Amino acid sequence: MADDSQRNFRSVYYEKVGFRGVEEKKSLEILLKDDRLDIEKLCTFSQRFPLPSMYRILVWKVLLGIIPPHHESHALVMKYRKEQYWDIHHALRVIRFINDSTPQVDVFLRIHQLESGKLPRNVAFPLEPEDEVFLAIAKAMEEMVEDPIECYWLVSCFVNQLNSKHKDSLQQLPKVLEQYLNIEDNRLLMHLKACAAMSKLPYDLWFKKCFAGCLPESSLQRVWDKVISGSCKILVFVAVEILLTFKMKIIALNSAEKITQFLENIPQDNTDAIVSKAVDLWRTHCGTPAHSV
Repeated sequence: MADDSQRNFRSVYYEKVGFRGVEEKKSLEILLKDDRLDIEKLCTFSQRFPLPSMYRILVWKVLLGIIPPHHESHALVMKYRKEQYWDIHHALRVIRFINDSTPQVDVFLRIHQLESGKLPRNVAFPLEPEDEVFLAIAKAMEEMVEDPIECYWLVSCFVNQLNSKHKDSLQQLPKVLEQYLNIEDNRLLMHLKACAAMSKLPYDLWFKKCFAGCLPESSLQRVWDKVISGSCKILVFVAVEILLTFKMKIIALNSAEKITQFLENIPQDNTDAIVSKAVDLWRTHCGTPAHSV
């Protein structure tokens, strides 16, 4: 146990002071120099290490299929993406679904709805649960990405990935969470069950929204690195670590409603450490990936 604590402290410390990232950054730069980017190697890198902030958006765009692996095509493809964005934007203005005062994330939602054939008949129609998920991810992504067109495509393609590649896995995550929590802290699991809280944990916030609106930007990016590169299982270990970190607080609460309310608004001051420990726990149970998992 002492070894685990020491390792967790060390990994958090190295990431804080930036030592650990120097060699990783060089390795990634070598991968990014290839004329044709190797998607599998980029996935493996993203699974093993946090992406350096200066390359994160580029890698996400490649892994999400927004731009192709060939370098020489990047500028042209982004030009087409930009034209497509403004064409749909114009169409939505014509049919009065958006105007100059429409918040940016709502514009993104309407463009995504029109693109996916799910635009409601009337702008006043209430939002569907999947729309709420899209907006949560869009609000978080907007804090990470300055360019609105780049931001839209990242949100749209990330949501599409969650709804296609990860759809079946995401539905299983509450059950998987219970399994790993039983291994890590059976007493805490028993308390949650005694309070009838297991079925009321904020699963939508954690798993459907991928912690958007729960974790601050610096922590969230490192979680999304893993999800975008192929592993939605990291979400389970972040949830487990949140429960373990706030164990004493949770055990002091005796109702499902109070526990859920607390977990929906966790303190933001040590989330980087929570994510680092979650990554360590993920590797302990799932192994260090030699390829994307």
